[in-house]
Amino acid sequence: MIFQFAQPLFLWLLLLVPLIAYLSGSAGRKAALRFPATQLAQQIARMVKAHPGKFQGWLRLIALTAGILALAQPQWGQEEIREEYESIDIMLTVDLSSSMWAHDFFVDGQRTDRLTAVQSVMNEFVEARTNDRIGLIAFAGASYLVSPLTINHDWIIRRLNELEIGSIEDGTAIGTAIGTAVNRIRNSDESDKVIILLTDGANNRGQVTPMQAAEAAARFGIRVYTVGVGQSQPAPFPRLDPETRRPMRDRAGNMMFGTAPPDIDLELLQAIADHTGGRFFNAENADELQEIYTEIDALEKQNIEVIRTALFRDWFGIPLIICLFAYFLDWLLRTTRFRRIP
Repeated sequence: MIFQFAQPLFLWLLLLVPLIAYLSGSAGRKAALRFPATQLAQQIARMVKAHPGKFQGWLRLIALTAGILALAQPQWGQEEIREEYESIDIMLTVDLSSSMWAHDFFVDGQRTDRLTAVQSVMNEFVEARTNDRIGLIAFAGASYLVSPLTINHDWIIRRLNELEIGSIEDGTAIGTAIGTAVNRIRNSDESDKVIILLTDGANNRGQVTPMQAAEAAARFGIRVYTVGVGQSQPAPFPRLDPETRRPMRDRAGNMMFGTAPPDIDLELLQAIADHTGGRFFNAENADELQEIYTEIDALEKQNIEVIRTALFRDWFGIPLIICLFAYFLDWLLRTTRFRRIP
């Protein structure tokens, strides 16, 4: 509930109330009769009620105060606030090729593989996009839909954390990944549609070229933000078992590392972003990756329209009734019980 005065300027008149009370008390009431002798006044005083002035004075102050409040028009009401969001559809596309095993990122001071760093940053990004629908695609030599567009961000984060390197046939099919994302987002009713492609390799698989997929995205008004991850120099890389494509470990359970040269096509990622109206980013460490997703979050702002409606009822009648009653009671007492001579 909300209380307000429709005409609050009238409330300044309340400052006159204590002034009038002070002046009335100082001056006192004018005598109705002047007596030439005190003996006559004493005889008349026995016939009238004593001390009516204070009571009647309070009645007039109450009437004046209530009248001013009535002029200010007090109102009670209820305000309704409705927020309308213009959300964005975002399709996250994550590379799961074996090159993502490279341990050139640090999370909480610990050296880790690229996918683990990506998952940590993407979790925060998803949590920040509270009103957007988000989907998830994973790719390597092929691509598959992990989650369709959904507002259930807890589900997206859970599926994102379940991604594993090597769960898809190896390779880097960037064109196929973009094409799959376009097919999943192109029929969306939202005017803003975005694909965020993250990879650390060059396109070497798939029947759709990356630029063909970028052309399709541009035709449907979909912006593609490309994020290349990995250092521009040889990075620590675990030795992979030829059969399982999983890291090999020594007898103590520690990963066995070698090095691997960078294999990322930054020029291609730049071209994809330029062709679709998106942006290209390159992250060589976890801090840069965090900054990139923070910047993307700022670029893709949600439009929020706040609509306020208020319904008020006038309650000036209550102080008006008090005012009229107080004045009537004062008049009644002055003409009957507290009648003055003459």
